[in-house]
Amino acid sequence: MAFPNISEWSLQHQALVRYFLVALLVAGILAYNQLGQMEDPEFTIKTMVVRVFWSGASAEEVEQQLTDKIEKKLEETPYLDFLRSYSKAGESTLFINLLDSTPAKAVPDVWYQVRKKVGDIKNTLPSGVTGPFFNDEFGDTFGSIFAFTTDGFNYAELKEYIDDIRQELLRIDDVSKVDIIGAQEEKIYVELSHSKLAALKIDPNLIISTLQAQNVVTPAGTINTESDAVHLRVSGVFDSVESIRSLGISANGHVFRLGDIATVYRGYLDPPTTKMRFEGKEAIGLAVSMRKGGDVILLGKALQETMTRVKQNLPIGIELHQVSNQPAVVEQSIFEFVKVLAEAVIIVLIVSFLSLGFRTGLVVALSIPLVLATVFLVMKFFGIDLQRISLGALIIALGLLVDDAMIAVEMMALKLEQGWGRVRAATFAYSSTAFPMLTGTLITAAAFLPVGMAKSAAGEYTFSMFQVVIIALLISWVVAVLFIPYLGYILLPEHKTPNHEEHHIDVYAKGFYVPFRKMVEFCVYYRKSIILLTFIIFATAIYGFRFVEQQFFPSSNRPELLIDLWLPQGSSYQATEKAVVAMETLLRNDPHIENFVSYVGSGSPRFYLAMDLQLENINFAQIVVMTKGGEGREIVLQKIRGLLDNNFPELRGRVTRLENGPPVGYPVQFRVLGKDLEKLRVIAQEVAELMRQNPYTRNVHLDWNEKAKTVKLDIDQDKARQLGISSETLSNTLNTFLTGLNITEYREKDKLIQIVGRAIPSERSLLGNLDELNIPLANGATVPLSQIARLVDGFEEGVIWRRDRLPVISVRADIVDGIQAPDVTNQLLPVLNAVKAKLPLGYEIQTGGAFESSAKSQKPIATVLPIMFITILTLLMLQLQSMQRAILVLLTAPLGIIGMTIFLLLLQRPFGFVAMLGAISLAGMIMRNSVILVDQIEQDRESGIPAFEAIVGSTVRRFRPIMLTAAAAILAMIPLSESVFWGPLAVTIMGGLLVATVFTLFFLPALYAAWFRVKRE
Repeated sequence: MAFPNISEWSLQHQALVRYFLVALLVAGILAYNQLGQMEDPEFTIKTMVVRVFWSGASAEEVEQQLTDKIEKKLEETPYLDFLRSYSKAGESTLFINLLDSTPAKAVPDVWYQVRKKVGDIKNTLPSGVTGPFFNDEFGDTFGSIFAFTTDGFNYAELKEYIDDIRQELLRIDDVSKVDIIGAQEEKIYVELSHSKLAALKIDPNLIISTLQAQNVVTPAGTINTESDAVHLRVSGVFDSVESIRSLGISANGHVFRLGDIATVYRGYLDPPTTKMRFEGKEAIGLAVSMRKGGDVILLGKALQETMTRVKQNLPIGIELHQVSNQPAVVEQSIFEFVKVLAEAVIIVLIVSFLSLGFRTGLVVALSIPLVLATVFLVMKFFGIDLQRISLGALIIALGLLVDDAMIAVEMMALKLEQGWGRVRAATFAYSSTAFPMLTGTLITAAAFLPVGMAKSAAGEYTFSMFQVVIIALLISWVVAVLFIPYLGYILLPEHKTPNHEEHHIDVYAKGFYVPFRKMVEFCVYYRKSIILLTFIIFATAIYGFRFVEQQFFPSSNRPELLIDLWLPQGSSYQATEKAVVAMETLLRNDPHIENFVSYVGSGSPRFYLAMDLQLENINFAQIVVMTKGGEGREIVLQKIRGLLDNNFPELRGRVTRLENGPPVGYPVQFRVLGKDLEKLRVIAQEVAELMRQNPYTRNVHLDWNEKAKTVKLDIDQDKARQLGISSETLSNTLNTFLTGLNITEYREKDKLIQIVGRAIPSERSLLGNLDELNIPLANGATVPLSQIARLVDGFEEGVIWRRDRLPVISVRADIVDGIQAPDVTNQLLPVLNAVKAKLPLGYEIQTGGAFESSAKSQKPIATVLPIMFITILTLLMLQLQSMQRAILVLLTAPLGIIGMTIFLLLLQRPFGFVAMLGAISLAGMIMRNSVILVDQIEQDRESGIPAFEAIVGSTVRRFRPIMLTAAAAILAMIPLSESVFWGPLAVTIMGGLLVATVFTLFFLPALYAAWFRVKRE
């Protein structure tokens, strides 16, 4: 079946081709300006958090009565990968993690199933349980965070302003949600002295009931007259703190004013659970999240305009600070990428002009903006934003998208040099190269299939790389057969003899082609030696690859640093805040620091997608340090490491750069699982000791180990019953005095403020005076706690982590700078085999960290490789129609490993997930050149040229287009090679393609001759 000659058609319809050319350029420019802009591509965080509270229960009770029951039910969750949970006193928190292969569209329905399943067993949970509470927005990113500090306003007054500002921000089109951070909950405290109440013989329960009765809202009735319905309102509801103080308490025949027997004041939750601090000052923050599909640059401009107006209207004493500015980061990132893209375009243009000459190079040069414009148009159609991955893919594609144009115009220029007319030369280029080019283009595209079809978090993160490269490759082929002939017809001159008769000039019989031909003849003649030498070099490269550093994703080059401060389990909020203040003091006035913001009792909101989010814990704090970038970031990093090592021995501190890719947390991790907690601790400590012996690990620790302090009240039950005191009554009394009891609510406008009763500070904070606490009796008398209970100091589990319903201790470590986490893990695995061999039944050690994440990401890639292989083989069969020739082409694909290994070792670059994608796509680039060369040999043999000459002659004739396309692809990678994220991929492609191209020109002819037993000539 004969296919129409598209190049011939384009020359017959030049006006239409001109229209399409201009229309695509204009549409592409418009599309580019409308493309969404982001820092990272969107990918679904497939984790949900469920929290349940049971006040008064120990960690063990929470684990057995809450966590285990909920986990057992959640094992039925579809797409479940693993369950992770922690139980601590009064709280159970569960993390439901779905398989990476879970379709993004299925995730909301899975979260609905989780809600339903937990709801089904709610009635089986103990009485007094609060919750469950679900968070399926765990992956929300708050790219813009603002802090408000004040001098002269209290928290409540500041929050009123912030509530109004939040409403303003929610009116911005691209804003999805605005969360308030660090606001302190207002309380009205009624603080009582148990000794004073005992002296006055006032039962604290009487005060509680009086407060509740006075403040309750109940209907007083309605009088219906002939004309009106009149509602009766009873006065007495609290309308100020003073009205609470003035409340009369009737006891023992006397009326006491509440303010005379208790301290009544308005304040904030004490102790706090979380706070935000900006550069040492307490603050309230606003965190802004962008709607899905929004443009972060436009959002940044809208936020800037709104915040400028807000700042102008703020009263003196309130200051506004921006602590996270993702729009600025994205704008700078895109500017740098566009700069790199421009540099790559210039390099490709220089290659074109130097190798092809001005006019021929100009044809190739004009194809670049046309292809890019069309790519932008298609990206807009499919909703692909400009972000880290898609911009990197554009640069990768740039070196490939000129290949077809170079091949087509080079063939056309060659025929013109031989005296052909422009129309005939253009149409011949199509008939001789179009379908081999299409096959080569599709093979290159097929090599990116593992990127597009990998069902993993990393695969979803890099999916736009597959989209953009495929789009660019297919468009480049269309441009090469439709627009390049027209541009060549317009720009390339004809070469005619004086009498205008066509003649054929053998351009391959002069210049460089002469020695090159001799080298190819040598390889074909000594084919066995060449094949053996190639195999030896290839085997050496395979062996040498073991010395290449392994990596998952590199650290980000953003200027922020994260400081994590973990105090021992059972530490108070005050101790955590004290450590934060000490660190802030040491950071202040550092010339390399722009600002810093502290989150006490919780981690920072997710201000970038790949963040390892930390939930609320009063013994935890996180400080985000905004450095001035570059070397300054590394100077601050080393300074903080020194501070943590020398100034904070009482806590576990860590400072890290931001991550790229799916969050991993600690780079080196081993999980120890088993039922008995004490055995688990022993095994985990043994693992930790072996990890500390590795010279490349630092900060080795167990994620939980410490026990929390407790005081057990051993009650004399007989005496307690005689006095009418039950364990429940005693617990409630102690809880009221020491922690506080929510008595009733104070209503103020739209606010509900809890009125909390508790003991005065001197009686509730001194552990040594606990036995003197007076316990009220039913007859109005009191009895000291020491008369009915014996206080015993002790310890209990502070927290219990579990994974898939088994207790688990994770042994974690950071690594020395310049060393890759998978390499360290590989060094530790043989050492840990001795520990694994003697583990009791029911205990195991699992590998986590970057090693596990990398393996999980590579597995889906490996699953798709057979599909890629079959697709490429099918394309080769369609083009070559010979299994033997198809196998020949396939055998050239691994040759890229040689150059890849050499360059990665020489330049000391790690081989990670992104570099692996480059290695897979490299195979397609190599086979693209191979299929064009093999097809040319077959064409020559079919035309009657002897096999030996066909091999040598085809290699000589294909030398220039193969080298030109390879040079364009290699040199276009140079600007990208300096990138922290893309550098290893660029080096992989550059080194692999350079060496493989040389082998294609020398090894492939020798292999072809040996395979088909071509006689030497």
